Amino acid sequence: MSDSDGKKPLGISRPGSVKQSFSHGRTKNVVVETKRKRVVVPKPGAAKPTGASAPIGGDPSKRPAGISDVEMDRRMKALKAAKAREAEDAAKREADEKARAAERERRLEEIAAKERADKERDEAVKAKQDEEEQKKRDAEAAAQAAAAPAVVDPELAPAQRRTPPSGGAPAAAPRKKEDDRDTRKNKNQNDARKGGKLTLNQALRGGEGGRHRSMAQMKRKQDRARQKAMGQNVEREKVMREVQLPEAITVSELANRMTEKVSAVVKSLMTNGIMATQNQTIDADTAELIIEEFGHKVVRVSDADVEDVINIIQDDDKDLKDRPPVITIMGHVDHGKTSLLDAIRNAKVVAGEAGGITQHIGAYQVTTDNGAVLTFLDTPGHAAFTSMRARGAQVTDIVVLVVAADDAVMPQTIEAIAHAKAANVPMIVAINKCDRPAANPDKVRTDLLQHEVIVEKMSGEVQDVEVSAITGQGLDELLEAIALQSELLELKANPDRAAQGAVIEAQLDVGRGPVATVLVETGTLRRGDIFVVGEQWGKVRALIDDKGERVNEAGPSVPVEVLGLNGTPEAGDVLNVTETEAQAREIAEYRANAAKEKRAAAGAAVTLDQLMANAKADQDVSELPILVKGDVQGSTEAIVQAMAKIGNDEVRVRVLHSGVGAITESDIGLAEASGAPVIGFNVRANASARNSANQKGVEIRYYSIIYDLVDDVKAAASGLLSAEVRENFIGYAKIQEVFKVSNVGKIAGCLVTEGVARRSAGVRLLRDDVVIHEGTLKTLKRFKDEVKEVQSGQECGMAFENYEDIRADDVIEIFEREEVERNL
Repeated sequence: MSDSDGKKPLGISRPGSVKQSFSHGRTKNVVVETKRKRVVVPKPGAAKPTGASAPIGGDPSKRPAGISDVEMDRRMKALKAAKAREAEDAAKREADEKARAAERERRLEEIAAKERADKERDEAVKAKQDEEEQKKRDAEAAAQAAAAPAVVDPELAPAQRRTPPSGGAPAAAPRKKEDDRDTRKNKNQNDARKGGKLTLNQALRGGEGGRHRSMAQMKRKQDRARQKAMGQNVEREKVMREVQLPEAITVSELANRMTEKVSAVVKSLMTNGIMATQNQTIDADTAELIIEEFGHKVVRVSDADVEDVINIIQDDDKDLKDRPPVITIMGHVDHGKTSLLDAIRNAKVVAGEAGGITQHIGAYQVTTDNGAVLTFLDTPGHAAFTSMRARGAQVTDIVVLVVAADDAVMPQTIEAIAHAKAANVPMIVAINKCDRPAANPDKVRTDLLQHEVIVEKMSGEVQDVEVSAITGQGLDELLEAIALQSELLELKANPDRAAQGAVIEAQLDVGRGPVATVLVETGTLRRGDIFVVGEQWGKVRALIDDKGERVNEAGPSVPVEVLGLNGTPEAGDVLNVTETEAQAREIAEYRANAAKEKRAAAGAAVTLDQLMANAKADQDVSELPILVKGDVQGSTEAIVQAMAKIGNDEVRVRVLHSGVGAITESDIGLAEASGAPVIGFNVRANASARNSANQKGVEIRYYSIIYDLVDDVKAAASGLLSAEVRENFIGYAKIQEVFKVSNVGKIAGCLVTEGVARRSAGVRLLRDDVVIHEGTLKTLKRFKDEVKEVQSGQECGMAFENYEDIRADDVIEIFEREEVERNL
């Protein structure tokens, strides 16, 4: 059919229009006509051409121009991949949606279960409260029914007179007011529960604000209700209290001790003309007036009363039990004290001491062959350790005085005798080193007579034993003498009480902290005990005996190391066990404050004259500042005391700081600021302190023997002394004649009568044995030549420097000066 007919065939629409063809009422294809060609769009879901009969991309004639088979193939593959990704994304979204739906369902189930549990708990709590309220109402009703007289209401008389069939008590009349009050209370509780979420704490506290009434309060309430029902006026009785009043107290604390309102106390103060708030402090006199005004009794106390809790307890004789004796080994240095103790203990302690010299106080326990237990204290013998020997004598029962048979009585031996006499303890003389060829025990006994120590072999009362720590000679006799002396003393103590002991030594250990060696004197010290010792307090964390083993308790006369202190105590402090930690802390704080005030008072000048005198003395004295750090408290104390003895009116050693433990960076900072060296005795500086010392140029010196330390400090202090100037007279000359030379001045013609005249020496001009001038020579000539010296019997010419008042018969004294270094 052609277009030339002028008619448009059936089923062909105008260009750009869409026409549908029908086949049995169903849509087959959509025909789209354009100006150029006619395109048939397949119906969605219709079968696509397959196999060889269907070219790639459809009919090539109907394909867009310029598209090859390869490009069409690539486009179709990209389309398939996009469809596959879209299907995969859709499946993934569907799976995520299912997972979210399952999670929402699980959460809803958990919320529902939690709500059910909360509801059940609320119902249980409510039922418990209702039951308690019902019991309380029943108890109150029973109490009121028993106390109040029977009142019969005429209207309810028949009902009140009726009795139950069982023959029990009459039925109680309904109380409308009480029921209304209970109804309102339950309603308020329900409203409060509805108003906010009920927490577990609120449920456990109950409905009265978390406060449960005590039995005493319930009883008082019932008594007041009974008195009110009987028509009596109820007035509360005022409780009179004993109020402990310190030297100063805050207003709020005063009100608390009187159990009065703070506002009432402030009002009373204002009435007396004192404007004070609750946080202000008032003195004891003002507080006493307020306490008496409120009707209470005043009990004055002081800060020192805190130590009343550790007063000495008098033990009953029936509680006392035998205890081991405490024996202190004393004597001069290098007389063999530690070696003798080693021989008794079968140990080698002296090998571990620096230089073979004891520099710490040691405590040991020894069990003899016959089963007797002895506690030994080994004290140093060097002169610097006076305080250690004094402490050893104070805590001991028996003193064993060790004297070398080849060295006799020495200064520290005399000092040990004085300590033993001052402590009023018995003494046993052990004459050591009897195995040496030069030993002379009789000389020792004779020397001891000079100090009022008369041994048994000299018809005295003091036991003496000849021993040898090397060969073991006389050790059994020594132990037998100690046992005999302890039996005579009848040493007893009560182990069943709070422990009390003395600190023998204290140190700051790197890994364990402050450690104190304590000798328990009475009672038993156990793990977990709270104690106060000097200005420190603590709780026993561990007890270590002299063998290094941990023990759970230590009885009387047992030396132990105590761990758990909050600071390093002073050697010699007393340890007391307290009941509570608060008591121990309060006592320690009081002692620390008292010691601080004492040090401040000792260092302050009392008057202006004393202050000026001290300032003038400081100007005339040169100081050598040092810092001392030691391994234990006793050694540090001994070093500080030795440093105090070094010096004279011109120079002295000043210890800026002393402490126990390693040298730290703060010590280096203090030393740098003061220009002082740091002395470490058996301690070392940590890494940061060493680096800081190298950067700041601070000298650190380490010592392990106290001899070397004292000698070096003496030498350093001696360097601060001004040199001593000495004059040596080398000759005399007599002026024979005085000559006047132009351009030179007056020249004395002299005859050297004694010694020698030197050009470089100093001269004095004597006239009638009185010094007229002192100076130097300007010239010394022999004939016409300038010479250095002129011998005795020769003539010479002399001229003085800047002085010409010379006459015949004057005498010239010739001398030389030399500077001599001084030592302390």
